[in-house]
Order: sequence, then structure tokens, then C-alpha cells
Amino acid sequence: MNVHSTKYKCTECGKCVRDSSALAIHRRVHSGEKPFECTVCSKRFTALHDLVVHGRTHTGEKPYKCHVCEKAFGEAGKLRKHMTVHTGEKPYKCRVCEKAFRQSSTLRAHATVHSSDKPYLCTVCGKRFTRRKSLTEHADHHGNAHRPTGVEVYACTQCEKCFSNQRYLQRHMDVHSSRNKCADCGKCHRDRRALAEHRRRHAGEKPFECIVCSKRFTAPRDLVVHNRTHSEEKPYKCRVSERVFSESGKKTYECSLCNKSLSTASHLQAHKRYVHSDRRPYECPHCGKLFKTNPDLRKHVRRIHTDAKPNVM
Repeated sequence: MNVHSTKYKCTECGKCVRDSSALAIHRRVHSGEKPFECTVCSKRFTALHDLVVHGRTHTGEKPYKCHVCEKAFGEAGKLRKHMTVHTGEKPYKCRVCEKAFRQSSTLRAHATVHSSDKPYLCTVCGKRFTRRKSLTEHADHHGNAHRPTGVEVYACTQCEKCFSNQRYLQRHMDVHSSRNKCADCGKCHRDRRALAEHRRRHAGEKPFECIVCSKRFTAPRDLVVHNRTHSEEKPYKCRVSERVFSESGKKTYECSLCNKSLSTASHLQAHKRYVHSDRRPYECPHCGKLFKTNPDLRKHVRRIHTDAKPNVM
């Protein structure tokens, strides 16, 4: 079917679609018509397919199953995106540096690295940013009164971390919940998938096997990296020496206060808490002294209260 044919062309925006049914659905985008209503929550949709997919959020139905790890999804598109974890496929390539990504959203975020345009200005200190998210994160350190206009603050009551989206806060709260807590060591995780992966490390379970050498791994991402030792794929290239590597090792998380770069989001959070914050949430049960990190507290107990029981998590 020729989607470029004028036979099924929208008179509003000029977009061409494959048939009359698709054109009727597209026209509802302009009219705002949503004739399909969910019988559970009354949410309305433009297309019947969207209602069917939405209905699975109520029933819990996940008909699309990965044949590698048996993880299931409610939408075919999410399964296709998930399969790139096993295949290592990265179809979205940066036109500037040719770095490839599994998701288009990650590519769009990466593209800001090559842009000299920094439209987001901090009105307190004058520092500029390429992304609004970076400005919002930076503004947190000036206080809530200086956050960008129109950005709401959702603060965690347990660790004082702030979010600009309530959904992100709810997801974060799972870290403090016993729902995803490891029964062996007490560590909490953001979701059931992270907990399951963590439990495999305790059990020594390694369900992801290399089809070349039969080496097994706990997490699928470890298998993806390992596969490059056989394929000799080295997607990460040094811009200075042009030497290539199979792993990025790239420190992509930049501190908005001192510009130091770190390799993971958790390392960045720890850096901000340890270097830029005066908050000391860890209290010695023996003398009441406060510390910024749990390792500092444990070190203090070992050095000062050697005769006392550590009683520190």
C-alpha cells in the first residue's frame, strides 16, 4: 500500500495514511473526538486499539512474551524494544559521532551533547543548560523557591530527594518499601525486576548463557557486553586517539554544581550527598554522632566503639 498516495490524505495537515480507516482515526486527532471509553475508569481514546491496550492495565494481561527470558508485555512494541537487550541491536545512530542506541529517546537526549545551544538559564547564578531536566536538577541546590517556573516539587518524605513528576516519586518510594526488599540482606530495590536480579546474585543463579562459549551471567546486560568478546564489536570510540572499546566506561552523569562527571546515576547522587550536602542522616547508636554515609558510620563504630556491638546496618 502506497502511504504517499493522495487518495487517503488528511485535508488538515497533509499527512497520507494507508487506508480510509486509518484516515478516519487520524482525523479524530484534529477534532478531539474520542469515541472509545474504558468501562473501568472512563478514560477515552481515539482508536479502538488504544482502548484494548489500555484495558490490559486493569486486567494485568500481558500477551507478548519474550522467548529468551519469558518476560511478558502488554504491547507488541514494548516486546520489540525489550528484545534489543538480548540481541544487542542499536538501530538509532547519532549522525554526528555515529554512536548507536537501543531507543530513540536515548538518542534524542544524547544529541544535546553535540549542541552548543543552551537555552535553559538559571536565574540565580547564570549557568546555562542544554536540557530543562539539568536546569531543574541544578535549581534544587538553590532551594525550591528558585526552581524553574511551572515545575512542581514532589519531595520524598524519607530521604528528601525531590522530583518534578509525581510518577517518578511513586517509583522512587519503592526503594524505601519492604515490598521489594531482599529477605537475605535487607536491601531495597526500585521494582520486582531489580529485586529478582539481586536475588540471583545471592543464589548464584545465572540464567543468561552465551551461545558461543556457554559462559553464564546473572543479568542480560552482562551477556550483551560479553558477546562483544566474540564478535569483536567495539562500538565506543575515543575522539582523541580513535582507539575503540567494547564498553563505554563513559562518565555521562555530570554534577550540575562542580561539573564532575560520574559513571552512574547512583554515583552522582552519592557524590552530591557527600560533597555538596551538609545532610548527615546516619546516626551512631552509641554516641549519637552523625555521618553523611553508612560506610563512614561503620568505620567510626569500628574505630571508636570497638568494645561495643556494631549494631549498624
